Amino acid sequence: MKRREFLGMAGVTGCGLAFGASAACFGAEKGKSGVTPALGAEDLPTGSAPPPVPCPHFPSRLHAFVWRNWQLVPAERMAAVVGATPAQIMAVGEAMGLGSQPRITRDRMKRFALTVIRRNWHLLPYPQLLELLGWSADELAFALREDDFLFIKLGSLKPRCDRITWEEPAEATRAMERQIAETVRRELGRLDAVHGEDLFGFVAKLSAGGPEAKPSSSGRDLRFCYSYFALYGDPVLDREADPYPEGYLARLAAAGVTGVWLQGVLYKLAAFPWQPALSGGSKERLQNLRRLVARANRHGIKVFLYLNEPRAMPLRFFEDHPALKGVVEGDHAVLCTSVPEVQEYMVRAVSTICEEVPELGGFFTITASENLTNCWSHHHGEGCPRCGRRAPAEVIAEVNGLVARGIRRSGSKARLIAWDWGWNDSWAQEIIRLLPPEASLMSVSEWSLPIERGGVKGDVGEYSISSIGPGPRAKRHWEMARKRGLRAIAKIQAGNTWELSAVPYIPALENVAVHAANLRQAGVDGLMLGWTLGGYPSPNIEVVAECMAGKLPQDAMRTVAERRVGKRLASLLVEAWTAFSKAFSEFPFDTAVLYNGPQQLGPANLLWAQPTGYRSTMTGFPYDDLDGWRGRYPAEVFANQFDKVADGFNNAIARLREKAASVDATRAQMQALEDELRVAEAAAIHFKSAANQARFVASRRALAQATDPAEARRLIDAIEHLVRNEQALARRLYALQRQDSRIGFEAANQYFYVPLDLAEKVLNCRDLLERWLPEERRRRGV
Repeated sequence: MKRREFLGMAGVTGCGLAFGASAACFGAEKGKSGVTPALGAEDLPTGSAPPPVPCPHFPSRLHAFVWRNWQLVPAERMAAVVGATPAQIMAVGEAMGLGSQPRITRDRMKRFALTVIRRNWHLLPYPQLLELLGWSADELAFALREDDFLFIKLGSLKPRCDRITWEEPAEATRAMERQIAETVRRELGRLDAVHGEDLFGFVAKLSAGGPEAKPSSSGRDLRFCYSYFALYGDPVLDREADPYPEGYLARLAAAGVTGVWLQGVLYKLAAFPWQPALSGGSKERLQNLRRLVARANRHGIKVFLYLNEPRAMPLRFFEDHPALKGVVEGDHAVLCTSVPEVQEYMVRAVSTICEEVPELGGFFTITASENLTNCWSHHHGEGCPRCGRRAPAEVIAEVNGLVARGIRRSGSKARLIAWDWGWNDSWAQEIIRLLPPEASLMSVSEWSLPIERGGVKGDVGEYSISSIGPGPRAKRHWEMARKRGLRAIAKIQAGNTWELSAVPYIPALENVAVHAANLRQAGVDGLMLGWTLGGYPSPNIEVVAECMAGKLPQDAMRTVAERRVGKRLASLLVEAWTAFSKAFSEFPFDTAVLYNGPQQLGPANLLWAQPTGYRSTMTGFPYDDLDGWRGRYPAEVFANQFDKVADGFNNAIARLREKAASVDATRAQMQALEDELRVAEAAAIHFKSAANQARFVASRRALAQATDPAEARRLIDAIEHLVRNEQALARRLYALQRQDSRIGFEAANQYFYVPLDLAEKVLNCRDLLERWLPEERRRRGV
């Protein structure tokens, strides 16, 4: 997730973490033995450490702990954390109506790690969180820093939580348990009833033998994406967590994908001459990467590595290597790429990778954003005595040149794609002029497109399906590249975006198809189909391949629809996709909305009777931060725009279901149509919930200021209506997620929510309806 502009908004720069020199697992002070001492829980970052948000719909924090971990962590582990027996934990769960605990495998525990961290962030202090995860403090410190900016997603703070310890429930507590169980039974039925599919069930489905890859009508132009379910971090070390199993590769190839990518860190893949221990496991990683490349090649798919290099080192590293030190940021400093030894390290590392993995498809680079890398990567190269005397364009182009030199030295045919993400517009022309001649230039297609939504004007940054590119910035940069003889690559989001990432794809296919047709007309030489989100083998990706082959958008959609639901239902599905696209074009696009808005969690985000005081976090916790959600949009416009999207989706779904009922289609075709509609309905629920939540917070705020009894009564009635609607949305999304394990999932965040979170929202709404709102009516005499 590229987030320089977000980090600037959040008041931090670069990677943004102020851990202190000991917090990175390779950055702690060395003892006399030269071995890095282990961290303790007290060394982990806490930020301002405010009190946690309350959960009054549970009898105690222990009950919240059991509820939130029931589907993710075995009772034995939970019991050890709080000093109970497994039988006691099971008894609490059963008393609340949770039924029998599902089987939780080792693989699921691994895939649930980030989800477990988030749901316990406001419940457990660090020592108990570490015990629950089964991690060391070093492992959690590394995840918080390196796992896709996790600590920033968590708000750059750790709530100050007291230990949770087992206490035998008192009678009043048991009465509340019975009340919860009765609500669960009445609203949702048996929570442990067997139906639908287990969480992560889609992994087995996608991994199983897939369709035979057919020759693509679109030729073999580059169209590459990221794994839909890869574990972020160190993807080529753990062979058990294969990001690209055979069945998934076959499905991607059949959808028209010709490339995949994963993260690469040079010191993990090749020798790091100044601290060799950092390269431990590099041979095994290269061996695993070589196997992956060979498997992917059999499906006609090339593997690319994403490089954001060279990685900064802790300041203590430079006590022994002062000549390598560049720009300082927080407790880290750059390995200055103006230093010949650093240049040779990069060239040799890339050459080693290419020599060991000769069929590697290539590399793409980000050189002015994400992690602190070269001295100008965060736009403050003046802090380096060497790079400060050099133009930013020269340094950034040189980093790409070092990668090219490594490829050349190895004799490899690997491609180099230089991504202009983060480049200052005033630098771009000179960087492009200085890029190595074998490079391709990649630019975000929709960047700087002007838009107007709800009467509010703005422009697009990236991550947009609601806006149809290409935009002026990309076209300008591609033209500069072509004049130099470089190939042009477009980065788009074909499947989904941070507009909504909790569904496997956003079914606004006409927008996607028109965008792809525009890019073909623009003459681009390939497409990056998405960042870490959007890698599901979706109709969106299929329609891109058809349009890049030359089909008109409507013809491409028709082809894909026939492939998915058969000829008799195809025209109805295309009609719905077109309607979804029109509705989605009303999305209130803004960078703040994408990263901070409540649409990723939808009705899984709780409602609070009193302001939490927390700021929303980047695709993490929305809380109740309406002003943080809405970006440039006034609150009412923000809510109205989400309503427009939701209403457009719901109307199209209703029309499609009504018309499809009279079509003589096979059972398999009708089931395929229902699969498409389930995704669309889940998306509509998320959009409607975002509108509800915005109005809830605005009404709660107005109620706190209301002095007129009639106005107070009106506001309480409005809030009650919103809470009941949220409760209904949570019930429906609970049913949908139980049927379809893709819903609520995104690779870099794992599950935003699980079914019990939606069940908790039902309890949360019941608490507001039965406790808070009646109290407000009595207090105000209305």
